[in-house]
Amino acid sequence: MRNLIFTAVLAAVSLFGLTAQATEYEAGKQYTELSSPVPVSQPGKIEVVELFWYGCPHCYAFEPTVNPWAEKLPADVHFVRLPAMFGGVWNVHGQLFLTLESMGVEHKVHTAVFEAIHKEGKKLATPEEMAEFLAPLGVDKDKFLSTYNSFAIKGQIEKAKKLGMAYQISGVPTMVVNGKYRFDIGSAGGPEQALQLADFLIAKERANAKVGQ
Repeated sequence: MRNLIFTAVLAAVSLFGLTAQATEYEAGKQYTELSSPVPVSQPGKIEVVELFWYGCPHCYAFEPTVNPWAEKLPADVHFVRLPAMFGGVWNVHGQLFLTLESMGVEHKVHTAVFEAIHKEGKKLATPEEMAEFLAPLGVDKDKFLSTYNSFAIKGQIEKAKKLGMAYQISGVPTMVVNGKYRFDIGSAGGPEQALQLADFLIAKERANAKVGQ
């Protein structure tokens, strides 16, 4: 009986906290609720997607804030980086990211790629230039080039394009929670505020899932 009361109190406190936060966040202001939800990549988990471009200074500036947050997310949350594909060099850099991710080395060189573009002035606009840059970081040149030009990566590019269209993004960095809620740093009020909003929407989805059980 005591356990039941304690559980009920916890539920009430959680609901109160979510309600209190809800007064600060409103669909149409800090975030947009998508009219057609987009399926998540891992059903059963709350998905948080960060859409970015390696050439975007705002995405680069967001890195020191979003990375520690993403590393501490609970087990029921799945964090995904997705390159925005708006054509030209956006697509080239997106293909770079998808290649690194496919090779399983993205987590090792992701920051270095950002710094090469924004601190060292590298363009990384051709696969050959990318391969030369990545080789000293332990990425095999031949494997990188063959993967970059592979049919599998072309399929991933098309998938990324379709997701960007489904999310109805117009710029980066943009975040999407569980395929339902889209927002950017500007609408949220800043980098830290964007992650607070993400936390709120994660809690909202977690509460919705419990109600539906």
